[in-house]
Amino acid sequence: MVDVVLVQGFTNFLWLLSMALIVFSGFALIDAATRREDAYRAADKKTKPFWLIILGLAFVVNLIFNILSFLPIIGLIATIVYMVDVRPALRSLPGGGRARRGSSSDGPYGPYNGGR
Repeated sequence: MVDVVLVQGFTNFLWLLSMALIVFSGFALIDAATRREDAYRAADKKTKPFWLIILGLAFVVNLIFNILSFLPIIGLIATIVYMVDVRPALRSLPGGGRARRGSSSDGPYGPYNGGR
């Protein structure tokens, strides 16, 4: 009886850990997708497509494979590298490295103020 409860508790813990890894890698993937391409070059990090591929693979691997195999651990390491190294470097840039939406009055050199 106690063995069944322990095994069930361990299984539930692994499921929660797996869900946390999926959410973590999904957040990193979405964050990487919303950053500007030139921000990666300005921060002297790998390119945006590189990080999208790596984080996309980490997300898919976390969806498909069991937490006890080594592939989700490799994906976790890649996600941690993005979150502790690349993301802070991108956020330190002016504008946070985010794609900015310009207004309809913005010209190629900044906002147009009507000659004022």
